[in-house]
Amino acid sequence: MILRSLSLSNFKNIARAELRFSPNINCFVGDNGMGKSNLLDAIHYLSFGKSFATLTDNELLRHGEDFAIMHAEYRRRDADETLSVGMQRGRRKSFKRGGKEYRRLSEHLGLFPSVMISPADYALVAGAPDERRRFIDMVLAQHDAAYYEALVRYNKALEQRNKLLRDEIANPTLYAAVEAQMVHAADIITDTRRRRIAALSEIFNRYYAAIAASSESVTLNYKSYAAADDHTPLAQLLDDARRRDTVLHYTSVGPHRDDLEMTLDEMPMRATASQGQAKTFTIALRLAQYEFLKQATGLKPLLLLDDIFDKLDASRVERIIKLVGSPDTFGQIFITDTNRKHLDEIMPTNGDDFKMWRVANGVFEPFV
Repeated sequence: MILRSLSLSNFKNIARAELRFSPNINCFVGDNGMGKSNLLDAIHYLSFGKSFATLTDNELLRHGEDFAIMHAEYRRRDADETLSVGMQRGRRKSFKRGGKEYRRLSEHLGLFPSVMISPADYALVAGAPDERRRFIDMVLAQHDAAYYEALVRYNKALEQRNKLLRDEIANPTLYAAVEAQMVHAADIITDTRRRRIAALSEIFNRYYAAIAASSESVTLNYKSYAAADDHTPLAQLLDDARRRDTVLHYTSVGPHRDDLEMTLDEMPMRATASQGQAKTFTIALRLAQYEFLKQATGLKPLLLLDDIFDKLDASRVERIIKLVGSPDTFGQIFITDTNRKHLDEIMPTNGDDFKMWRVANGVFEPFV
């Protein structure tokens, strides 16, 4: 899949941009805060219907403006495709493929896959479990409609149960009806997570070894509310926890409490890893996500690399450059940096088929 062109109006600090891309590598050079990452976020938005930075649509509008427009042209599965998004302050956005608006945005997930690697990924290591669950759900929802539908059903039922708890409702029949919906959806969620994360972990270990080139031992394990040595059904767990949950005013068991356990040499990654090790871990995880999605969808996702070389030693940078510079493994790449040093090192491995822009205050000027 190739993103051929992108037109932006009033997106974050970008007043206006008209860009045509190389099908190979596209580089954006400039100081921090100039708009490089905002461009990548626009590409991410077109894939997911939301900002990588988890901003609301109103927060994506350029300061002082009431609307924003995005229009993109793709080459996908040997056919030309267009996506367009219109956002207006206080109104529902319009998201169209080929000029036809989606009835539900869920219909779009996975059709135009992309993977973003960003400094914000550090939260996957150091942040709360909900950061890692969000990562799991994003990866799986892009290629598994049944998983996404189960996740929507589960979250809806979970909110209903939490409302009963907050309102201190004591009717067991109401709880039983809501919990039955949760249990059915949870079976699909946990089974899919367990199988898919096991496959993702194998790919991840290979990428981490390639980047670190050391004897460091890393693991990525799915930690479910339903532990391997505990076969208690969720229905029973919910029933047993109901009195405690009534005091807490929220549901304390279920797949919404699951986590990814990340370790380095058998110790928690968040407690022992250096910044360089943590960054290596998250880059390997995202590259594994890329390969996983490529295998699952039959498409090469767009690879968005946002300032990934900071806090890495020269040898790890060299190995990452060698990895992402392979056109046989990766497809179209969009990469940002504050200077040209790393970008100039990538270019010789990719011939003349690349483009580079200088970015300042939301303006993109091609290097000649």
